[in-house]
Amino acid sequence: MMMFTTIEAPMRPHYLVFTDLDGCLLDSQTYSFDAARPALERLQENHIPVVLVSSKTRAEIEPLRQQLNHQGPFIVENGGAVFVPLGTFGFPLERARRRATYHVIEFGTPYAMLRDVLKQIEEAVGTPLIGFGDLSIDEIMELTGLSREAALRAKLREYDEPYLVQGPDTIITEVCRQIVTRGLQWTKGGRFFHLTGLNNKGQAALKLLHYYKRQWNLDGPPGDVETVGIGDSLNDLPLLLAVDHPVLVQKSDGSYDRDIDVPELIHAQGIGPIGWNHAILNLLQLAA
Repeated sequence: MMMFTTIEAPMRPHYLVFTDLDGCLLDSQTYSFDAARPALERLQENHIPVVLVSSKTRAEIEPLRQQLNHQGPFIVENGGAVFVPLGTFGFPLERARRRATYHVIEFGTPYAMLRDVLKQIEEAVGTPLIGFGDLSIDEIMELTGLSREAALRAKLREYDEPYLVQGPDTIITEVCRQIVTRGLQWTKGGRFFHLTGLNNKGQAALKLLHYYKRQWNLDGPPGDVETVGIGDSLNDLPLLLAVDHPVLVQKSDGSYDRDIDVPELIHAQGIGPIGWNHAILNLLQLAA
């Protein structure tokens, strides 16, 4: 059984892996990570932490963590919050609040406020903006291919509202402009646009990097910890910009997201978890 611990220092140089889930570590159709198992096992053997970074909710990520036997921190809803299991780090976390078995560091805007803004913009542009809050469980299942239980968990949103725009590109552009003028942000995942506060995956990843460097007594010069970030869509761009080794995997049609333009970007050869597996094994081989 795989287990990802967070306290023991990894191989030198120290590595830290941040990964998106849907269409990346998880197959975009089956949500399976079987194709990535060889690389996951190598990471475990080398004590390299894997941080899950997703647009998914905490409720969605927790069952996946059980499947992976993942015990480390994870980032939810496009950087809306970082969830750190109690006891992960040996020092108090600034700005953290206790919630069940986690310390939580919040960066995002409350979901109710995002819902209000989405309806304001819908009225302003005169075009329906269909958010998760407007969809029934059956409709979410139909749009995403999720099971009923998974769709229920996807509705438990706290910091991010996925939405669909019905209209031409000019409407999409105007919706995005309206979001920015209201002091919020938008991004795009595999299937949906996302309305968020002033948070992103990269910001949350850098906060965790700070914690890991302190845990490993590596607060010194850059290069003490090398970071890997793996994604497939526009909402992964802030993460890929924040890491030392940005990796882009192929989408289900074999293409790469054309909106991703990052220096020294690694184009993984393979769709979703197949590309994920190849990229990690190649990086580990180069580091050996």
